[in-house]
Amino acid sequence: MMRHAMLTTADLLQARCVHATAALDAADVTRLLAQIPGWRLEDGQLCRDFPQADYYRTMAFVNALAWLSHNEDHHPELTVTYNNCRARYHTHSVNGGRGGLSHNDFICAAKASALAQQAATQDKAVRP
Repeated sequence: MMRHAMLTTADLLQARCVHATAALDAADVTRLLAQIPGWRLEDGQLCRDFPQADYYRTMAFVNALAWLSHNEDHHPELTVTYNNCRARYHTHSVNGGRGGLSHNDFICAAKASALAQQAATQDKAVRP
């Protein structure tokens, strides 16, 4: 079986979240973080801002991210403003309930980034 740290971005996009009880170690986190450009570690969580052109696009992105999160049964903490959505991922159930980062966080971060890229591409195609 392939170690989670060896996964590529494409592997993360194809993976599905599963219940996690063990947190990734620092070396695995560092290697996986390289697979999800734009994300950073902040207070032990994966964090990224998704700037948008306006409130409508922000809410459209938030709703699409909510659908993705529901499908994966792994939910981010979101901060939503007029033209930005900040997503933070971490897994509460790992480390005996103390929390940390799991493979699921990286799966969802990769999928959130792909969602944002798709939305930006579609928005450019619609706008002159």
